[in-house]
Amino acid sequence: MTETLKIHATVLDGARVSGRRGIAALVNPVGSAAERAAVGKQQRATVPLGDHAAVGAGSDRRDPLALLEEQCVERVPELVPIRYGRMMVSAFTFYRGAARVMAADLAATGSTGLIVQLCGDAHLSNFGVFGSPERRLIFDINDFDETLPGPFEWDVKRLVASLVIAAQDSGFTRKQWRGIAQAAAARYRTAITEFAGMRDIDVWYSRLGTDEIQKELTPRLDAKRQKKLNKSFAQARTRDSMQAVSKLTETTDGQRRIVGDPPLIVPLRDMVPGLEQQDLQERFRQLIRHYRRTLEPDRRVLLERYRFVDMARKVVGVGSVGTRCWIVLLTGRDESDPLFLQVKEANTSVLAEFVGRSGYANQGQRVVSGQRVMQQASDIFLGWQRTTGIDDVRRDFYIRQLRDWKGSIEVEALLPKGLQYYGELCAWSLARAHARSGDRIAISAYLGSSDTFDRAMADFGESYAELNAGDHQLLIDAVAAERIAARTGL
Repeated sequence: MTETLKIHATVLDGARVSGRRGIAALVNPVGSAAERAAVGKQQRATVPLGDHAAVGAGSDRRDPLALLEEQCVERVPELVPIRYGRMMVSAFTFYRGAARVMAADLAATGSTGLIVQLCGDAHLSNFGVFGSPERRLIFDINDFDETLPGPFEWDVKRLVASLVIAAQDSGFTRKQWRGIAQAAAARYRTAITEFAGMRDIDVWYSRLGTDEIQKELTPRLDAKRQKKLNKSFAQARTRDSMQAVSKLTETTDGQRRIVGDPPLIVPLRDMVPGLEQQDLQERFRQLIRHYRRTLEPDRRVLLERYRFVDMARKVVGVGSVGTRCWIVLLTGRDESDPLFLQVKEANTSVLAEFVGRSGYANQGQRVVSGQRVMQQASDIFLGWQRTTGIDDVRRDFYIRQLRDWKGSIEVEALLPKGLQYYGELCAWSLARAHARSGDRIAISAYLGSSDTFDRAMADFGESYAELNAGDHQLLIDAVAAERIAARTGL
């Protein structure tokens, strides 16, 4: 065995021997392309491709509701019932909020030890369109709250299972949802192979624009859905701070203010009675002081042109409900130049107890660093900070624009062929992100050219969808028995 192979083997053995929780850092690819490919092929003997079909949830499986409840300990108590209410809506919304449950299940399966920067929550609704700094509308992963280094297959399994669950919710046949799952796995495999043959810098520059998506997706939709798709992409370009101002604020006594819509939007002045505007401005200055140091110098110059106007707590997403999320309204030259920032709490990743803690002391920095590695292009105001909240507890946050040409495809409206294509888009984007951070040559060699991995992923997706449906019913039953409190319709 060459020295290169010994290095790889030591890293891989260490990941396995340490019980999968010892994976704590990305492996920098070393050696020739042939040697790296040999590492990938070698791993098939340890974790055969067909083994990925196994869910790994045995009789000792941890209680899914207990895992969810443990997450809620550090969340805003009055918002937790909203999280459960949103998770109850369907098997898919439950899945969106159950990233920790799946992480525990994945930890019970064999690990390839082929490490990448994981999204950590790569379900199909965490992909979408947004504006690049060059003002191009691009498609990519758009949520990194759980990002950490880990085995590449965990992200693929989370994506494939989400496709099966979404297809089942839409009433597709078994043949259709298996075809969708297998197509996504195949696209990931072939994309990784494509990236394995590219120069490092070309992998970094690769991107997927919306023009190509519209061209390919439109023929797979009926006339009504074609119209909705074109409208959603057009509207994405209008989803910016100007649009947010018109929707979220009003002018009172000559002052622009965020409109309250409790419990979903609560201005800080309403949370802390007697809080004066001067106090608000001082709290914002404290919030921004360290955050701006995490930006590039030119972006600090731009940020410092804006002045504080107002801030409010906002409920977002499904899995994130209960974490502290703030929206901050700023203005530049005048009221026609607004900027909305989102300040979102960053907790320890749900993957950390299974793949090892982050190398970053600040969880906001963990999110930002992972996002910058994986994404084609990131928000110019993306940064992090640690600050003391109104409860005098120090917490980590990451910051970005609230809306910057953000949009999504309405997955529920897709026909089977449309969902299959969308799944392939997500799989390509995931492969590109993994190719940037991990050893794409080793992963490609491990996956090979047959459809063995694809079929195993389809089997996994189907089995995990069944497991998820059972967990979803457990939540419904717990709410009915008043063991868990839920607020629906929000």
